[in-house]
Amino acid sequence: MERLGGLLRRAQRLSPGPSQTIYKRVEGSQQGRLEEEEEDGEEGAEPPAHFFPMELRGPEPLGSRPARQNPGLWAAAGRRAAPYLVLTALLIFTGAFLLGYVAFRGSCQACGDDVMVVSEDVNDELSPDSHQGTLYWSDLQAMFLRFLGEGHLEDIIRQTSLRERVAGSAGMAALAQDIRAELLRQRLDHVWMDTHYVGLQFPDPARPNTLHWVDASGKHGEQLPLEDPDVYCPYSATGNATGKLVYAHYGRPEDLQDLRARGVEPAGRLLLVRLGVINFAQKVASAQDFGAQGVLIYPDPADFSQGPHKLSLSSHRAVYGQVHLGTGDPYTPGFPSFNQTQFPPVQSSGLPSIPAQPISADIASLLLRKLEGPVAPQEWQGHLPVSPYRLGPGPGLHLGVNNHRASTPISNIFGCIEGRSEPDQYVVIGAQRDAWGPGAAKSAVGTAILLELVRTFSSMVSNGFQPRRSLLFISWDGGDFGSVGSMEWLEGYLSVLHLKAVVYVSLDNAVLGDDKFHAKTSPLLISLIENILKQVDSPNRSGQTLYEQVVVTNHSWEAEVIRPLPMDSSAYSFTAFAGVPAVEFSFLEDGPAYPFLHTKDDTYENLHRVLRGRLPAVAQAVAQLAGQLLIRLSHDHLLPLDFGRYGDVVLRHIGSLNEFSGDLKARGLTLQWVYSARGDYIRAAEKLRKEIYSSEESDERLMRMYNVRIMRARQAGATAETGRQSDETRRASPLATVAWLPQLQN
Repeated sequence: MERLGGLLRRAQRLSPGPSQTIYKRVEGSQQGRLEEEEEDGEEGAEPPAHFFPMELRGPEPLGSRPARQNPGLWAAAGRRAAPYLVLTALLIFTGAFLLGYVAFRGSCQACGDDVMVVSEDVNDELSPDSHQGTLYWSDLQAMFLRFLGEGHLEDIIRQTSLRERVAGSAGMAALAQDIRAELLRQRLDHVWMDTHYVGLQFPDPARPNTLHWVDASGKHGEQLPLEDPDVYCPYSATGNATGKLVYAHYGRPEDLQDLRARGVEPAGRLLLVRLGVINFAQKVASAQDFGAQGVLIYPDPADFSQGPHKLSLSSHRAVYGQVHLGTGDPYTPGFPSFNQTQFPPVQSSGLPSIPAQPISADIASLLLRKLEGPVAPQEWQGHLPVSPYRLGPGPGLHLGVNNHRASTPISNIFGCIEGRSEPDQYVVIGAQRDAWGPGAAKSAVGTAILLELVRTFSSMVSNGFQPRRSLLFISWDGGDFGSVGSMEWLEGYLSVLHLKAVVYVSLDNAVLGDDKFHAKTSPLLISLIENILKQVDSPNRSGQTLYEQVVVTNHSWEAEVIRPLPMDSSAYSFTAFAGVPAVEFSFLEDGPAYPFLHTKDDTYENLHRVLRGRLPAVAQAVAQLAGQLLIRLSHDHLLPLDFGRYGDVVLRHIGSLNEFSGDLKARGLTLQWVYSARGDYIRAAEKLRKEIYSSEESDERLMRMYNVRIMRARQAGATAETGRQSDETRRASPLATVAWLPQLQN
């Protein structure tokens, strides 16, 4: 009973009156808010735990005791509300950010990504809120020409040609540091150097190369003076070669076959061959294939400019040329020659096994006078003071070659302007820096143009130009030894360059005259080159573009201008080894070639005389061609590569296979499947064209996907294009093209 009475007394004390206002904490969407509600109290009922019983009082007079508050109630409400307030603020901020982003993208799409806003004052940096006129291709072109015109091409050519630039020399090391410093001054995004340790061959000053007559008993007779004793053939086999002398014209395989047909056997003989038509390495390789003991190479006046107003090579001069049938360091084939790298003990199969030596026209005259045997064909006759040229054989000769190999550091120099949309895609432009002798035409012109393009594009970027793809400028070392610097870099980074390098532009041998223009290139670039030629003024015909100049003599501009890539060009390595389309521009004399290339007479003064004072204008034209090509390749939404042209390339190669159709049929084979594969390729190319035509250019993701497909398809014809250099590759080229068909389709 006592327990029951206690409960009743407690209930009476706690229970509200008949009608009492209480406060309830409301959960859910009304969290943190206190709500009044009327509730009838029941006697004996204990309030729930979350209720807060409060005492009702009437209004108190002013100035009486302060109103009582419950701080615990409001603190608890604040703690519960804080996360929701933070979340609400974040949502508002995110919504505002997304709204601004969408509005900004919409404004860019409205104006198009192929235009950009620039300041009217080209010396001012582009401000983010600038609202000047839009910049189209014509504006970009005008900006490029304006900045390019502010340079000093001629001065750079002159100064470069005066410096020692033999690979591995102290002079070359100093020049490399100067060029690196110049790139750093231009505030490029990245500047660096790569050093390779390569095997180069040099003459031995203590044991110079020699040439002797040999009598019937085999004893050495009179020594013939080598008038340029330090002129040699890098990568020649060293040692001695003895044999009777035979004149073999240019040393081509057909020349040696003609010799045999005329009863003169080249095997076991020393061959005397003329400079030209094919390179030194091909001459020595052909002689080796026909069993010759050695090769002497001389410049015949018939192959150079003649006339009272034409400069010609001195009869005392010999011409330098390397004889490795290939590119890169022949002692590390397939491997990049980085320091401390271990290489297998192999050598390039392109290294000759017979010695070779350049000689002057004067020494060649002495040798030709001693020849007997049948008279050489009329087309083999030259302009030396010997009449007529005979085939031989003649007296015995002994050739001694004592060149030595040295491990030599060479340095490539790089400067990069990073692209804004596709920075991992590279448009590469390079120029050889080294030279045997002054090398004005060989490498000084290319180096000067490269430096001027770096300066020009740096100025353009500072004034608003933003390339979509990265521009990579490279100064190569070791070029005179067979594109050693460029090939070693390709070998070191092949897996990346194979996929990421868009195009390679070579500036080597750019100015060798001013009468005609050649573009040695891949089929993918032919249409783009045609377009650029129509926008560059001719350097020697006022009021005409380069395109108008070339079609004057031949209505088929392509037949007049386009040539295959030569094997001794750095551009050839990019296409044949890495599958990267490439181009090399050259202005040439109309007729015989520039006579001083690879000699001690390749000076600025001689080059200036050959061009009759037009050297600055011609070099400027090359810079304009290369620069506008770079703008299109780095700036266009869609890569301007004509992938459909490979269908024509395959057709030409199929035509060359038709001569073997009889042999194929005898083996139960046919060319029909190759024709069918070509048709599949053409249809796939046309399908891709239609997809591109019907797509939105402003769709960045879609454009990038198309560019990847184009870059994959470009590799289809790499072997087909370079296959013209050998019969084996020529026969394989259609297969290589067809093999890449899925890359074009996917």
